[in-house]
Amino acid sequence: MPYYAGLKQIKDAAVRKRTIAGLQRLRPALVAAIPPRTATDTLLLATWNIREFDAGQKATFREDEAYYYIAEILSRFDLIAVQEVRDGLYPLQRLQKMLGSWWDFLVTDVTLGASGNAERMAYLYDRRKVNFTGLAAELVLPKEKNATEEPVQMARSPYLAGFRAGWAYLTLATVHIYYGKGVAVDPRRLAEITAFSKTLAKHASKLSGAPQYAPDQKPVADNLIMLGDFNIFNRKDVTMEAISQAGFVVPPELQSVPGSNVDKNKHYDQIAYYQRLTRLRPTGKAGIFDFFEHVYRLADEPEYALERVTKPGRSFKDWRTFRMSDHLPMWIELCIDDGDAYLDSLAGSLA
Repeated sequence: MPYYAGLKQIKDAAVRKRTIAGLQRLRPALVAAIPPRTATDTLLLATWNIREFDAGQKATFREDEAYYYIAEILSRFDLIAVQEVRDGLYPLQRLQKMLGSWWDFLVTDVTLGASGNAERMAYLYDRRKVNFTGLAAELVLPKEKNATEEPVQMARSPYLAGFRAGWAYLTLATVHIYYGKGVAVDPRRLAEITAFSKTLAKHASKLSGAPQYAPDQKPVADNLIMLGDFNIFNRKDVTMEAISQAGFVVPPELQSVPGSNVDKNKHYDQIAYYQRLTRLRPTGKAGIFDFFEHVYRLADEPEYALERVTKPGRSFKDWRTFRMSDHLPMWIELCIDDGDAYLDSLAGSLA
């Protein structure tokens, strides 16, 4: 990877040695956990809330070491939705440089207001595999005709973008739902998830990033996928039901993975598609990746004593989430080569 050359520039020899050792543990673990990327056959789609990326009220800027680990993880995917990017674009620009010139990103403006937490949302994607179609918009929930009440407005506007990979066109809608109180069903959280899901479903045909042709021609089919941090505690909660009742489907291979928080007991992050997929299908491989099994391990606590002096009193277990995240990346592998099915359909039409 192009960013490895920068390892030599880490001035502290102990930190440089520790970072190299961390990468040496991380790389084989990623190989074992995540399928290899392909040139044309599959798409590895991921979502990751990277905690206060980079710096916020509770965090300081990340050191080089954390960036190497984050970049190593991101490099295993083709297209990633990232939540909780802070107001500066520095972290995305740095990742782009580390990952290589063929990577690009899309990002929202800063969310204003106290509940928005000065956050952005972004997509990182490898242009060798994924093409941006030109569709990019923040979603404002509309007031429906004859409605007597104003619609719920979300703390952080969802971010829509269109992409093409192989045979498939995708419209992604990433979101960071309001957390509120630390209970399974916070009223505002439920209202946001419900309104977001229903709005996407109702206006799905208008949210396509696929090419639009003349009225007498059949439009190219699109795939509408929501993904991001929904702050869902349990798959049986009404917050999860709001997604399915709107017509969104969580692939079976993602329904059985552990929780995506660090303790793996909350199902905060989700990936779900609307009704059906076209020229795109899950391969059966999906999961989360627990980076803390390989870097910033609890056993490594003594090695970080000097770095932690700026935040005395914070446990190492908590401190390390501001180096990496308190969320684990969630991913799914999708087949984007629809050649066989297309040829079969042509052969059938000539029979």
